[in-house]
Amino acid sequence: MASSSTSSSVKFMVLLPILVSSLIVATVGNLNQNFDITWGDGRANILNNGELLTLKLDKASGSGFQSKNEYLFGKIDMQLKLVPGNSAGTVTAYYLSSKGSTWDEIDFEFLGNLSGDPYILHTNVFSQGKGNREQQFYLWFDPTADFHTYSILWNPQCIIYSVDGTPIREFKNSESIGVPFPKNQPMRIYSSLWNADDWATRGGLVKTDWSQAPFTASYRNFKADACTWSSGASSCSSSTASPSSNSNSWLSQELDSASQERLKWVQKNYMIYNYCSDTKRFPQGLPPECSA
Repeated sequence: MASSSTSSSVKFMVLLPILVSSLIVATVGNLNQNFDITWGDGRANILNNGELLTLKLDKASGSGFQSKNEYLFGKIDMQLKLVPGNSAGTVTAYYLSSKGSTWDEIDFEFLGNLSGDPYILHTNVFSQGKGNREQQFYLWFDPTADFHTYSILWNPQCIIYSVDGTPIREFKNSESIGVPFPKNQPMRIYSSLWNADDWATRGGLVKTDWSQAPFTASYRNFKADACTWSSGASSCSSSTASPSSNSNSWLSQELDSASQERLKWVQKNYMIYNYCSDTKRFPQGLPPECSA
């Protein structure tokens, strides 16, 4: 769908007052109420009365889960503790995605590494089935030693990735210059732990050491302030609070000056790849959003 299409713009302008007027706050914490185990043949488990979810990977299979709800805009937090020790070859993926051939997707992927070497946090944004918008980071802490909060803020203006409340990436709505933005397709949350030793660590040079299996990633403290989608309709309605209220402020939130400084700090010190700087990859010119 062309982002400049008159009909889609009109539809969005009609929907926007409805979407920004209220929200449903998803149940906090209880993972049984919010997620379904979808694969892994017993390798994924929800424990401690819904307070903890674990995914395991061994040589036979990985495992995964997905949210019961679909969302169309939201602020979504999850605490993760990643695979410790020699995690080379493993990938822990945590992302939002819609369905179909022109899907939208907002990705966190954690690429494992040899003991003592840093994880790589890989991010990507797909809109209308097109990705190739990778940014990669090291983290300023050991993500295997304790739980840390990984957040996605997704509203009509922007997508902001944050780690422990520090923004690491912002993808702005650049429809005005012809770049599609995820805004019409509801998305579920998905996560999986799987073997990707053909590419994940040093381009596939370092393989998974199966003597270290099973590998385990852990999840807790899920929270979603979001508009849920069910039977073709948003939970947001025009009958309740406005986005100016504290609980709904994420719907119009953008980075303030202090957050922009923190973002610059992360990108200066911890970013290791940015598609917007890769002129060899885009010899005909960088994608238009890179100059927006």
